[in-house]
Amino acid sequence: MCHCSRCRKVGASALAFVDKGSFNLLEGKEFIQRYEPEAPFKYARTFCKNCGTSLGEIGSESESFPISVNCLDDDPEVRTQFHVYVGSKPAWYEICDSAKQFEESAA
Repeated sequence: MCHCSRCRKVGASALAFVDKGSFNLLEGKEFIQRYEPEAPFKYARTFCKNCGTSLGEIGSESESFPISVNCLDDDPEVRTQFHVYVGSKPAWYEICDSAKQFEESAA
């Protein structure tokens, strides 16, 4: 879970990292819109230009990249392993699991 203001604003707090080599987009590539951020942010975001759903970083050139779990129809069968940018989360949001927490990035 990412609690930074940028991820929260696109509704992409829940992220799953996938290996580029094992990710296969079956359909809808023509609907993916890419947003290039301004500094200091460095990660591009993608979303569906048909419905506006946040997709994470689909199409990234990195060996692994995050996708927004919110865009999946089925259970991804993974659970939260850690929370990043906890120092940026809103006061009204309570973390209710035992996953590791990092004030900023986990890296």
